[in-house]
Amino acid sequence: MTDPSQAGGQVLDQASTLLSETRRLIDRVLVDLKSKTLEGERVSPAKLDNYQLVSYEISLCWAECTSARFLLDYAGRLQAEAPGAAGFAGRLATLFCAEAVTATTGRLRARPADFGLIEADINAVSGSDAAAGFLATHLAADNIAAIGEEVLQRDGDLGADLLDENHTIMRDTFRRFADDVVAPLAEEIHRGDLDIPEEILSPLREMGMFGLSIPENYGGLQEEGREDTLGMCVVTEELSRGSLGAAGSLITRPEIVARALLKGGTEEQKQHWLPQVAVGEPLCAVAVTEPNYGSDVAGVRLKASPVEGGWTFNGAKTWCTFGGKAGLLMVLARTNPDPAAGHRGLSMFLVEKPASEGHAFEVDQPSGGKLTGRAIATLGYRGMHSFELFFDDFFVPAENVIGGVDGEGKGFYYAMAGFAGGRIQTAARAVGLMRAAFEKSISYAKERVVFDHPIADYQLTRVKLARMAAHLLACRQITYGVSDLMDSGAGDMEASGAKLFASKTAEWFTREALQIHGGMGYAEETPVSRYFADARVLSIFEGAEETLALKVITRSLVENAA
Repeated sequence: MTDPSQAGGQVLDQASTLLSETRRLIDRVLVDLKSKTLEGERVSPAKLDNYQLVSYEISLCWAECTSARFLLDYAGRLQAEAPGAAGFAGRLATLFCAEAVTATTGRLRARPADFGLIEADINAVSGSDAAAGFLATHLAADNIAAIGEEVLQRDGDLGADLLDENHTIMRDTFRRFADDVVAPLAEEIHRGDLDIPEEILSPLREMGMFGLSIPENYGGLQEEGREDTLGMCVVTEELSRGSLGAAGSLITRPEIVARALLKGGTEEQKQHWLPQVAVGEPLCAVAVTEPNYGSDVAGVRLKASPVEGGWTFNGAKTWCTFGGKAGLLMVLARTNPDPAAGHRGLSMFLVEKPASEGHAFEVDQPSGGKLTGRAIATLGYRGMHSFELFFDDFFVPAENVIGGVDGEGKGFYYAMAGFAGGRIQTAARAVGLMRAAFEKSISYAKERVVFDHPIADYQLTRVKLARMAAHLLACRQITYGVSDLMDSGAGDMEASGAKLFASKTAEWFTREALQIHGGMGYAEETPVSRYFADARVLSIFEGAEETLALKVITRSLVENAA
């Protein structure tokens, strides 16, 4: 049996082989689902809805195994580029791979017939002598505890991130800002449910953060003809480590607005709006979600009626994050009242309003139109404030339709252009939040004494820290890897998978951090309770996990199954 402490090329190859076999099981399930849901030559969404439990669980299996794939690839790269530093990453990678295979086969084994399998199919993967030996070795308590001891010795350092020089500079710059500016303000903002202060916003404007997704010729920092999703994720991770609510989501709204404008805006609109968005004047918010429709973007009901010179809005939006302080709202509205038009009856608008502080605002127009907003009280994710918006004959000029006359009816596609970027950034936010919780957990484990010993001395604590380290590194590597895919024009579906897995992991992760802190974790004296509360939103916004699993990930996987 291979020594798990020597996780070199041979062990990584074993892990890769087992993971590939597990992924082939997933592929068989997808082929079976396709055969059950075909209507003619196309997959029927209605038929697929008859298999929601299978769809949900297979999407989780796929997302976790995809994360393992990216982590193994990273460990392999590290071994090739810096073999002296590769051992620890290799041990984390093999541990995570063993857990991903076990979780996947466990889900499949619980109800094999529903997945179109028999138990022998699953046993052929996880029950073979080679697989059983690999899993027994790497999931052994002594092995996991030994990894946890190394985590403590390394003080949580997970090793080289293999970023290039430019992204390393970005990481270091925003890490210092998060440490020096964001983190010291985070607790006050959270406990007081305050707005993000200018002490955070003004320096970020000066650093060019709001222009990271905007090309240089429109006043941003992005090189002409080259997207930098990885750069945005690196920045988002560091800011989220400082505070999810006070900084971690600031880049997402301008990025979504910029993507929509770049995809569908007229040249005049790009020249007018993008330079303003790039410098954070005005700040942006996105109003897509509506009461009772959640992630069902095609179900939007906010009515835009044509009038002389433009449109009047009537209806409501909800969960408009940063809707108060924003001076520019990107609003999805129905311009074609015919219900049969579906998503083809939607258009995207840019709506200007005065920026406002606090938890409520009201905008009255000379024409009699009105826009009111009310902040929704939330468990966590405080600082940006998510608003309910109410439009009453609110006038929007015709020139503010993204794409002009040619953009009418294309709002759904402009919204989708930004959502993939928002989802991979949510994965990065989850990584940053987990890093903050991880760092606090390590320091507290060394300090907290129970039964005359620091809890770091106990096996269970070390096991917790080892598993946290492996999951954190896996979430980071799928986030970075998918970012690279997106920069090459691919990876939109993988972005949904990264968001799904990292967000779900963050909930478990911050719970473990809270447990390590014991009573102090539940108290508001330490930031761990904030991490726990903040983590819960990650599986809900930018596409609820159920919607991503059923309507995006599984549907795409099934349609492409062969």
